[in-house]
Amino acid sequence: MKFSAVVLSSALLFSGAFARPSRLAERMARRGAARQGQTMQLSRSNNELKAALGNTTHPTEFSTNWSGAVIESPPSGQTFQTVVGTFFLLRAETEPRARGSPLGDTAQNSILQSGVDFTVTNGRVSYDSWFEWFPNFAIDIPSFVPAAGNTVRITVHSTSSTAGTVTLENLSTGARVVENVRAPSSSAALQGLNAEWIVEDFEENGGLVPLTNWGTVTFTGAQASTASSSITPSGATIINMEQNNRVLTSVSVSGSTVTVRHS
Repeated sequence: MKFSAVVLSSALLFSGAFARPSRLAERMARRGAARQGQTMQLSRSNNELKAALGNTTHPTEFSTNWSGAVIESPPSGQTFQTVVGTFFLLRAETEPRARGSPLGDTAQNSILQSGVDFTVTNGRVSYDSWFEWFPNFAIDIPSFVPAAGNTVRITVHSTSSTAGTVTLENLSTGARVVENVRAPSSSAALQGLNAEWIVEDFEENGGLVPLTNWGTVTFTGAQASTASSSITPSGATIINMEQNNRVLTSVSVSGSTVTVRHS
């Protein structure tokens, strides 16, 4: 699961804007599947699911592989430069894998994100940290190895449209790693128009991995900043995960906190 998507991944993203009909679904569809994380796939019928579940106070989308919250645009005339999120690494004991990534920046042809993969193999749990500037593959960060029960804060910051830093902090142990990152090409320049905090089900061997029942994943201190202001996901679009005609998550947002519950 990944927080950004589920083997556990938490991720923050900046993204480009699209004509309104394409909105979130089209933007995610452009991200491709270079690594084992996937683009957001809309479920069979958002309108049908919304009618069944009832309206919410937030705009809501449904996906087969993503769940969390998305700020779809910065304040007028500004672009996001920094996205921050903090999450607790769960102790899962069932199912093979999950991935979480709490920070990133996505555009039509680019993504900058970072997170932690969470894997359960024969009852043993392991965590792997990474960052990715799409369309390049994700790069492991072997010097940052958190453990179950740790609290991790990730900050993704763009110093320009083609350069930035990814900072991972283990608030439980004091460990801190800063990675200087650059766009793989000029076509992968960031636009800073979107920020996301998500849990994701990623793909392996041509299919989505079995999901861990993670209970509740909570992103705290979630914030996206421009050069002159900061906003929380209090008005963000909610994404719930639906697979095989079943809604698997219940997402809520309050101020700077995003809660993703496995149903």
